[in-house]
Amino acid sequence: MFRSNRRHVVIATGLLLTLGLSTACSSGKETAAEDSVAKVDGKISITYLQKQGDQEYFVGEAAGAKAKADELGIDLKVVNLGNDANKTISEVQSSIAQKANGVIVVVPDPAVGPQVVQTARDAEVALLTSDDQICTTGPDPATCAKTDLVPRVGFSGAQMGDEVGKRAAAEFKKAGWKAADTRVISAWKQDVTVCGDRVTGAKKAFEAAVPGVKNIDVPTDNTPTGAQDKIAATLTANPGVKNWVVWGCNDENVAGGVTALQNAGIKPDNIIGVGLGAYLACKEWQSGKPSGMKAALFINGKDVGALAVQTMYDKLKNGKDFPAEAFAPTTMVDASTWKSAGLSCG
Repeated sequence: MFRSNRRHVVIATGLLLTLGLSTACSSGKETAAEDSVAKVDGKISITYLQKQGDQEYFVGEAAGAKAKADELGIDLKVVNLGNDANKTISEVQSSIAQKANGVIVVVPDPAVGPQVVQTARDAEVALLTSDDQICTTGPDPATCAKTDLVPRVGFSGAQMGDEVGKRAAAEFKKAGWKAADTRVISAWKQDVTVCGDRVTGAKKAFEAAVPGVKNIDVPTDNTPTGAQDKIAATLTANPGVKNWVVWGCNDENVAGGVTALQNAGIKPDNIIGVGLGAYLACKEWQSGKPSGMKAALFINGKDVGALAVQTMYDKLKNGKDFPAEAFAPTTMVDASTWKSAGLSCG
């Protein structure tokens, strides 16, 4: 998901008015890591810690965060954690040592959540997550009480999945396929809560519109090569299937799945891939060649980065409570619409 350019300062400034902040019910107590956070009178310093910081979505997110920080006069440091969960803890500690007032984090592994929260809380530093959830009390956000989830800025997994499933169903009907000849592949990293929300939403929406198509869950590491390898093995275990629908947590899963299918000799006309992000899907469409990637949900990382920084600023400068969740908008695109939607394809 993820990116776009700076229609920026104008869009970023309007985000909080037009995005529609989705705020969960208040429990009457302050949310995680907010307990002793004081307002900042002088210049605000924020650290933005991102997993997979070289992935295009997160590159866009960092750009959006920096643009908003420049607009607000914030000292912002962006750190790429890669996939190193241990680095998450050390970088939070480093941010505190460097007198950061707030930390925004996209964790490589949600299991570090409780330690991240405790470290920030002990230092009285504001903590906000973007994209992925973490829990204050345990390693698995999926089993966490809502009141114990750290406030998050990103996208609604359920809503995104719903859009993916509906578009996949529309493509299925347009192709005139039969349920008996078709399998759905759902590919995602299964310990990431937001991924589960997306896939569950896609399944429900698709099944409601196209009942009776068998689904195959494929656990992956959320990378194109990881998904490609796992889905290639799935194809070997399911010979004779004529048509395939592929969705997943992100564009990486779908792009990897489409590649595995096409490498197995399945023609693009027999593949319906619906991506989530559009940053890899657009590269398929840029080539002008037939592709199994039929559509993708455009999720703009720049909007999320800008909204995360604005949300942290509002907390630190004005004492405004974090919303439980704040969502950025999404747009479904395909080969004929991605450019007009403002998607830049690097």
